[in-house]
Amino acid sequence: MKAWVLGIGWVSAAGIGRGRRGDRFAMAAGELPELSRRDIFTEPYPRFGRLDDFSRLGLAGIALALNDAGLDRWEQKRNIGIFAGTTRGCLETDRAYYDTVIPDGGALASPNLFAYTLSNTFLGEAAIRFGLAGSNLVLNDSDPAAFSALRLALESLAWGEAPLMLAGICDLPPAAGAAGASGRPPGAVFLVLSRERSASVPPLAEIALDAAGAVSVDAAGVADWPGLVQACLQPEEEIGRDCP
Repeated sequence: MKAWVLGIGWVSAAGIGRGRRGDRFAMAAGELPELSRRDIFTEPYPRFGRLDDFSRLGLAGIALALNDAGLDRWEQKRNIGIFAGTTRGCLETDRAYYDTVIPDGGALASPNLFAYTLSNTFLGEAAIRFGLAGSNLVLNDSDPAAFSALRLALESLAWGEAPLMLAGICDLPPAAGAAGASGRPPGAVFLVLSRERSASVPPLAEIALDAAGAVSVDAAGVADWPGLVQACLQPEEEIGRDCP
């Protein structure tokens, strides 16, 4: 199974970036940047400011990837799906919500936080914002190096479920003293994958999945998400300048 990478977007401790802009990509431990609507969207989007941190992070990664592929504008719903892997999900939002439930027997429980106590909430936000009508799913990655979301996206493309898929990861930094901190650096990164090579958008790379489950980029094996993204990115002068 293989697919073409049409766009990449990310938010990490190193900053906010897109593949075709030639932005520097790195994922390492550290504080994530504060995300404002103006960092991600040019038009007003009041809902963005109300999202919890996990949902805002995931939606930002998806928006940046779609923008990088020239697919952030739409008039009719598109058969584009999203698969996202996470090691901690919205656990920090859940904790914050229960901090409002415990006092006064739940009388002051936050309805706003409650709306974001599911890890897949940001997929719904992305589907509404960008007219995405394909399958979407958040997967729990027990292994920080897991490519579970990418594998499912490639399988979905191979089975003809959709012509385009988004695949990526999304993780907040663990709260201080939290147990079970993952080995995956915090941040979100998403790829736009196409079943067919696009005539209008030169691909950034080709991703393949072999029968043994190994992932490669342009025929070179990769071991984790940071390595995969680094392999997909090309020097700025090699990226088609007529691309979005």
